[in-house]
Amino acid sequence: MGSAGVQMGCVALGVLGLIGAIVCCAVPRWRVSSFVGSNIVTAQSAQEGLWMNCVVQSTGQQQCKNYDSLLVLSADLQAARAMLIISCMLSSLSLLILFCGADFTTCVESEDAKAKISLVAGVGLLLAGLLVIIPVSWSAHNVVRDFNNPLVAPAQKRELGACIFVGWGAGAVLILAGGLLCCFSRPKSGGSGGNAKYYSNSSAPGKNYV
Repeated sequence: MGSAGVQMGCVALGVLGLIGAIVCCAVPRWRVSSFVGSNIVTAQSAQEGLWMNCVVQSTGQQQCKNYDSLLVLSADLQAARAMLIISCMLSSLSLLILFCGADFTTCVESEDAKAKISLVAGVGLLLAGLLVIIPVSWSAHNVVRDFNNPLVAPAQKRELGACIFVGWGAGAVLILAGGLLCCFSRPKSGGSGGNAKYYSNSSAPGKNYV
């Protein structure tokens, strides 16, 4: 079974990945304005997120507006909403499960049960990491595709926001934590291959002494 030090490191990585996923879900910095071509007006910039879009003035003032309907979002942002919420819930649940089955806690006494619980937590963190990387990669692909599309007006072009990079980092950290748990939290094998026989003095086979 994995050592307590490895499990504590996985807990730290899992918490860091969970914070990154929450930031990625809440902050409206998925897509930002791209100042290319004739679009050189930098007095204000647009920022788009999962729940709202914002306009930031050059003076630092920011005005945000929630989306009127879910249908106004593109398909990648609609999927990102569901995936990131599920990822946050799954990573939180996996961390709680890991606390129950970790070596540095006494919630469970059986060593085999601890190994299985930690393995389940590792699988949960792996899935949570994938649920973060998939939507941010999908959104990044769409942004790059539209940026390189000559049919899209320069004023409509967008660039990758900070949340895309935060999401990649959070997903990688969650996958790393889950992978370490899966590698170091394996249940012990049941029994040994050979059977040893022991004889007491009374049952030992007789020997002839001269």
